[in-house]
Amino acid sequence: MDYRESLEFLKHLTKFGFNMGLERIEELTRRCGLPQERLRFFHIGGTNGKGSVAAMVTAILEEAGYRVGLFTSPHLHSYTERMRINGRSIPEERLAKLLTWFRPLLEEMVAAGCEHPTEFEVLTAAALKYFADEGVELVVLEVGLGGAIDSTNVIPASLVSCITNVGMDHMEYLGNSIEAIARVKAGIIKKGGTVVTAARRPEALAVIEDICREKGATLYVVGRDVTWQEKGVSLSGGKLDLKGLLNNYEGLKISLLGRHQLENAATAVTVIEAAVHHHGLMVSEGDIRRGLARASWPGRLEIMHHAPMVVIDGAHNLDGARSLSRSLKELFSYRHLFLVLGILADKEREKVVAELAPLADRVIVTRPNNPRAGDWQSLALMVRRLGVRAEVVADIPDALRHALDIAGPSDLICVTGSLYMVAEAREWLKKLKKEDSI
Repeated sequence: MDYRESLEFLKHLTKFGFNMGLERIEELTRRCGLPQERLRFFHIGGTNGKGSVAAMVTAILEEAGYRVGLFTSPHLHSYTERMRINGRSIPEERLAKLLTWFRPLLEEMVAAGCEHPTEFEVLTAAALKYFADEGVELVVLEVGLGGAIDSTNVIPASLVSCITNVGMDHMEYLGNSIEAIARVKAGIIKKGGTVVTAARRPEALAVIEDICREKGATLYVVGRDVTWQEKGVSLSGGKLDLKGLLNNYEGLKISLLGRHQLENAATAVTVIEAAVHHHGLMVSEGDIRRGLARASWPGRLEIMHHAPMVVIDGAHNLDGARSLSRSLKELFSYRHLFLVLGILADKEREKVVAELAPLADRVIVTRPNNPRAGDWQSLALMVRRLGVRAEVVADIPDALRHALDIAGPSDLICVTGSLYMVAEAREWLKKLKKEDSI
């Protein structure tokens, strides 16, 4: 297959949807030589912040001179973004070649009576093989959904397992309580392993602590075993002092925006220090400082334009919306706020709307390009019930054009909700910026 054909192949795999469990990924990786057994992992899960923490851990490890593979999901613009080695996405032709190699393995599995692997399972196995074939020294592996039966949990062990936090999201798969969701996320904890968490909810932390005791794992809690103090947040990033496991750090600078990223930075440093202490990794204070300062994670409180200010953020659940709400109040000065909003039907939409809509002068509701968009127009009714003006513009580029038409130079446009919608908006805004149209 060429790259275009490989994309069609991946699109075909989406028909297998979400199919939780490890049986298929275990069989698939067995058939491709168990690449996970040739790699060393940092396994990063949690409800929010896991992508940011993964990006920070990766940047620090790269600064220390390691050859690092990073696997994340979903992508913003291209499937190639999901597999990176030292910041470089897998080349299109290499991904096509890799998927071509996997295709007969899938056919053999089905012929042998196995269930067909899902798109995410195939991509996970492909990433493991790619990293093993390329001889990377360390892999930062972001959990896709949950933990216990997520396909990334096919790995036999990890240097450090990290659970950033636990909130209410994906309840149809993970459970309807914090305790239930925490138990699923804690499934990445390995026997005798090393674990870092920034989970604050007592019921979530209690579950994580119980499972660590059961498995004889060492647990470090950010905010208890490691403490940090904010030293400022602005549109240029943030600064914190950190009392770590091994060292104290004054004036750590991060480039990612928002107060919530300070806790993510503290979590990332704790992950690194735990690996240094328990596994002998060689990482200096300078590596940590340089890595945090340059780490980026597109689509999360990312400024796309000035006058009017345009910011995009994939706040797709309630905790994410709360972080965005706080950041809009603390970081930005504006005359009017226009919200471009699109949320998938399986999210806590009313709670997200209640958190964000009252901040806005006007909300433009748009449709995420995803089958799970459902009755996307009902968002406008939720907004209007709060006494906020709402308009409906189905097409995302049209919604952005409308927001730019009505916004003045001192106004703020915030594009948020589904990461699928944010990704399409980001691509359109980048194209417009290149053409000097805004």
